[in-house]
Amino acid sequence: MGFSGFHFLHPGVVGDCSSLRMSKAGAFDLATGVGGKIEKDEVLSAVDKYEKYHSYYGGEEKERKDNYTDMVNKYYDLVTSFYEYGWGESFHFAHRLKGESLRESIKRHEHFLALQLGLKPGHKVLDVGCGIGGPLREIAQFSMTSVTGLNNNEYQITRGKALNRKVGLDKTCDFVKADFMKMPFPDNSFDAVYAIEATCHAPDAVACYKEIYRVLKPGQCFAVYEWCMTNSFDPHNKEHQNIKAEIELGNGLPEIRSTGQCLEAVKQAGFEVIWDKDLAADSPVPWYLPLDTSQYFSLSGFRLTAVGRFITKNMVKGLEYVGLAPTGSQRVQEFLEKAADGLVNGGKKEIFTAMYFVLARKPHLDS
Repeated sequence: MGFSGFHFLHPGVVGDCSSLRMSKAGAFDLATGVGGKIEKDEVLSAVDKYEKYHSYYGGEEKERKDNYTDMVNKYYDLVTSFYEYGWGESFHFAHRLKGESLRESIKRHEHFLALQLGLKPGHKVLDVGCGIGGPLREIAQFSMTSVTGLNNNEYQITRGKALNRKVGLDKTCDFVKADFMKMPFPDNSFDAVYAIEATCHAPDAVACYKEIYRVLKPGQCFAVYEWCMTNSFDPHNKEHQNIKAEIELGNGLPEIRSTGQCLEAVKQAGFEVIWDKDLAADSPVPWYLPLDTSQYFSLSGFRLTAVGRFITKNMVKGLEYVGLAPTGSQRVQEFLEKAADGLVNGGKKEIFTAMYFVLARKPHLDS
C-alpha cells in the first residue's frame, strides 16, 4: 500500500522547482508514468473499473472491501506519477507552523513520528504502506535506523528502490511487496512500526492493527497518522456524505472510519494506547491549505495554484491527445480534482482529519 491519497494538486516540492517553469523532464515522467504497471492500452478500462467501486458512481462499500487489493493497486498505478510530479516523494499532509514552508512541515512531521517512537541507531523499523519511500528515507537518515517499507504496489516499489539507490540507502533500507493484512514477517520482528496515512486503505482496521501488533517486538511502539471522519461528521447530512464519497473516490479508500473507531481498533488489536490526538485540530496553518486554490499561492508550489492546475490540466490533455500519455489520463486527473474538493471542504467543515495520531505500545509478554 502507498500513502494514502495525494496527487498532482499538492504543492510542487519536487526537486528545485522554484519558478513558474514546468520542466519538460517532469512532464514527460508524468506522461509516461501514468498507469504504472498497467499496460498503456488498458489504462482507460482500469479507470472505469476503479471508479465503479465507489459510491460516487454507485459502488458499494462491501465491494470495495472485498476487492480492496485490486482497487488500491489500480489506484496507485494510476496516480503515483501525478503524486510525485506535484508533491515530491512524501505523500502526506503535515501539522504546519506559521512561517514554516510546506517542505519543512513535512520533514518535521516525519521527525516527530521518529521521536515519538524513540528510534535509535541500530533499530529495525517497519514502514507500513510506504509509498515510494519518501518518509522511509527521511526517517532512516534522521534516526540512523534500518527501515523496511511494506507496499503491495509493484510500480511504487520499483520507483522507491531507484530512489534509495540514488541517495545510498539501498544497503540499509529495502522494500517488501506484500499485503499489510498478511505480512510475510515472523512474530516479534521489529523494534518499531509506523504507518503514515496508509492503513486507511485497510478493509478491516482491527485485523490490520493485529498484524502490526504481531510483527512488533513486545514492549515496543507503533505510531500512526490516520485519515478519519471527526465527531462533527453527520452521516445523515447529504453534503457530509458527498464530501466523504469524494475523498474515498479520489484516494482509493474502501471506507473512512471515525477517530473513535480507529482508537477502539488499536485497543482491540491488543495495544496499550499511550496517547492520541487529532493534530489537525490545533495546526496553526490549516492542513488542507495547499489544496485550497482560493487561498494558496506559491512560486515553489505553482503546480498547485489555480493557474498551475489549469496549465497541468491542459498539459495532460495535450499529452494524451498526442499519445505520450495513455488514454484515460484526463479521467485520473478528474477524480483527483474531486478528491481535492472533498479534502478542502472536509477540512473547512472540520468533519475530516488527515492526521489523527495514535502512539501505542505492545505490552511485554510477562505483563
